Amino acid sequence: MVSFKMLILILTLFLLRGAGASLIKLNGNGYEDVVIAIDPNVPEDEKLIQQIQDMVTEASTYLYGATEKRFYFKAVSILIPETWQKKNEYEEPKLETYKKADIVIEVPNPPGFDVPRTDQFGQCGDKGERIRLTPAIVLGEKLNEYGPQGKILVHEWAHLRWGVFEEYNEEEPFYQHDGRNVPVKCSDGITGTNKVYACSGGSCSIRNCRTDPKTGKLNKDCMFIPDKVQGEKASIMFMQSIDSVVEFCTEKNHNTLAPNPQNKMCNSRSTWEVIQNSEDYKNSIPMTEAKPPHPIFSLKQIRERVLILVLDKSGSMAVSPIMLNRLNRLNQASQLFLLQIIEKGSWTGMVTFDSSATIQSALIQIETDAQRNSLISRLPTAAGGGTSICSGLRTAFTVIKNKFSTDGSEIVLLTDGEDSTISSCFDEVKQSGAIIHTVALGPSADPGLEELAKMTGGMKTSATDNAQNNGLIDAFSALSSENGAITQRSIQLDSKGVTLTNEDWMNGTVIFDSTVGKDTLFLVMWTAQQPEMFVMDPSGNIYKNFAVETSSQMAYLQIPNTAQVGIWTYSLKSSAQTLTLTVTSRAANPNVSPITVDSRMNKDTSSFPSPMIVYAEVRQGSLPIIGADVTALIESADGTTVTLELLDNGAGADVFKNDGVYSRYFTAYKENGRYSLKVRALGGTNTQRSRPKVNGAFYIPGWVENGEIKMNPPKPEISEDENQANMQSFSRTSSGGSFIVSNIPTTVPDVFPPNRIIDLEANVEDDHINLTWTAPGDDFDTGRAEEYIIKMSKDILTLRENFDAALQVNTTDLIPNDANSKEDFMFKPDFLIENGTTVFLAIKAVDKANLTSPISNIAQASLIIPSAEDPFSPSAEDPFSPSAEDPFSPSPEDPFSPSGTSISTIVLSVVGTVAAVAIIVSVTVCVMKKKR
Repeated sequence: MVSFKMLILILTLFLLRGAGASLIKLNGNGYEDVVIAIDPNVPEDEKLIQQIQDMVTEASTYLYGATEKRFYFKAVSILIPETWQKKNEYEEPKLETYKKADIVIEVPNPPGFDVPRTDQFGQCGDKGERIRLTPAIVLGEKLNEYGPQGKILVHEWAHLRWGVFEEYNEEEPFYQHDGRNVPVKCSDGITGTNKVYACSGGSCSIRNCRTDPKTGKLNKDCMFIPDKVQGEKASIMFMQSIDSVVEFCTEKNHNTLAPNPQNKMCNSRSTWEVIQNSEDYKNSIPMTEAKPPHPIFSLKQIRERVLILVLDKSGSMAVSPIMLNRLNRLNQASQLFLLQIIEKGSWTGMVTFDSSATIQSALIQIETDAQRNSLISRLPTAAGGGTSICSGLRTAFTVIKNKFSTDGSEIVLLTDGEDSTISSCFDEVKQSGAIIHTVALGPSADPGLEELAKMTGGMKTSATDNAQNNGLIDAFSALSSENGAITQRSIQLDSKGVTLTNEDWMNGTVIFDSTVGKDTLFLVMWTAQQPEMFVMDPSGNIYKNFAVETSSQMAYLQIPNTAQVGIWTYSLKSSAQTLTLTVTSRAANPNVSPITVDSRMNKDTSSFPSPMIVYAEVRQGSLPIIGADVTALIESADGTTVTLELLDNGAGADVFKNDGVYSRYFTAYKENGRYSLKVRALGGTNTQRSRPKVNGAFYIPGWVENGEIKMNPPKPEISEDENQANMQSFSRTSSGGSFIVSNIPTTVPDVFPPNRIIDLEANVEDDHINLTWTAPGDDFDTGRAEEYIIKMSKDILTLRENFDAALQVNTTDLIPNDANSKEDFMFKPDFLIENGTTVFLAIKAVDKANLTSPISNIAQASLIIPSAEDPFSPSAEDPFSPSAEDPFSPSPEDPFSPSGTSISTIVLSVVGTVAAVAIIVSVTVCVMKKKR
């Protein structure tokens, strides 16, 4: 059972929980501690800093108005790269780091891909991860395509802070309703025209959209082009670039029929309804001032890394069979950190503590191997005494203050014991401005560790006494700088362990791709006696020259120069004992981003039966890596490990398919207490880079101005050839930190229903309706559901608000497949599907305990049969040839303005009238001449 102290702390952490590592606070109506970071790869441009401030100031006014005077930007920190020119007005960061940045200004990847977007992993209402903008966006170079920078930021802020989704659909820009093809938009009051813009051989043309003769749908090259001058105020989540648009869609003007992500993910609720359900909205009241206060900006420049190791050497760390030699494992992990993880140029010191603290090393700047070895020689060799965590922290502050301010400094705190006085230094820690990363070793490490990390924005990790799982090494491997360039950080390629019962081999492979290979280290550790060890590169060269630390029961092999690309093989032979192996490396080229894996849980704490979600983000720079095999290893406090395959399938816990974010529900709870997360990712023949998934501002293809269509440059795309270029197999391992679970009963009941289906699609095929979706499981996305309940209605509100009252589809012969399989079900409805018919459908899944999933996204099936008289139906001779008529003439699919006539139609009418008048005048002139 969990101790009373642990329960109180869990409650505290539960109340403090939040997505990601953001520092944002809502103080009254103003957002404080917003962090905007300029990526180190962005070329120095002093005007960019001023433009960021102008953008935020403009956005604050828009945000204030759009939220009915509820929210504005109050205090914003701008992080400036260390390599930029130093200035007296630049402050030192405190808890602000690149990793915690809410908004990142980065170089477009690939070049020219200036697309504002928000990384968004969670469900409807869940906070996003970060906003990504490029210098071109901030500097106002994309006004025609995206609109003012301030409105772009408000659009992205709604993603980030309130977990809403897009009200457009790039993949399906039109849908069928009432016998017509209608643009996906919100609100319906936005006017414009539907056209095709085609370019070939250096010339471009605009023509009318055409329909598919089989489906009645508009061809995929058709696009909605808005009128430049509008009167509609909504919606920011559809087309923020329209001048008149300054509001979010509300329940009154929200288009519930549009097949967009907002309707799909949020059960057809409007953006404003989701915002109203947020904690921000519930904890605020509108202001009365006409304008919000001006934002306060802090300019903070990154400095060199300053870090102190604060290591527990109390009696419980002493060498003994029961404790599995914790002190020795501490030394192994610390050596790896000092040899490989801490970056060159960093300032590093060391403090040890038991009942009191001792300075083992003042701050040393790491420039040579000799300095690294000097720190390693100070690691503790004996243990004894009590546990005074605050003594260790206070002494660390003293060491830092001897040379630097504690603002922005880091402390790595490792302990295995409880300390009843840990809370006595919480205030000092808060005031220090230091970031504390905690490593909890064993089952009795003080529960206050998580609070220290939480209040300072540090990383929380844990390791059990099961040495085979390599948890302590993984914890220290995750402590690369949060501010350094990604090309300078240590990357863990592999981390494995095995317990041998007889004399045997531990064999395996590690894949090196071309993005890594510099400063490569193979680290081997054992629990009894030194094994035989050798490593072979892809060319067959064998390496045996390990540096052996007999007293620490470890050996390491440093690969000279850059490791060869390909499959490396390792072989370790030993008698009965536990062996572990870790492989780390750095980017091979300082100008090429390496493939990385970042992993975490969706929250820090959970109380049974609330499920948790595992996220792993696989990227190269900002480009998602799709098609990888990604596995989560979740270790409970007793050392038991659960293996979970993560998926990027756009179903269950995974919001978007093929966005490089691999997800899965975790429900296999074993016991109360700490759990740790490790993720492995392998890339092979099916792996490729993909263009970033755009959860962000809509790209306007062009505008209708005074009856003339003016097109913008085509939106930048990434070809499949570019995606696959130089793409190789790879291996990565990532520590996702630790989390706490409480209130798990002795016998765990079946309380987890099937997950909500979010990818239901429907199509009419002859006189049948065909449905496809991804199968949920018995417990969320694991196992197999027992049955499906499918309902349909011609009224979408019936399904949304009264699912049980809708017409039920006969599913007697529909047997669910295993979770994450594709389902395909065709049925013939009891009514005739006529031209213009639209049917709405939804699904619930039921498990063997009769637990039911939430209602799925609502799909619609429509039938439109193009009329034979339709002048825009495909021609038999040339179905794709432009119409002989005026290419700007209104298509039957053109949406109409609220008055019933579009601006384009009005202009064409005027043109026709002028032409008629001209003819009359000409005839009159001729008659008059004849009379003369």
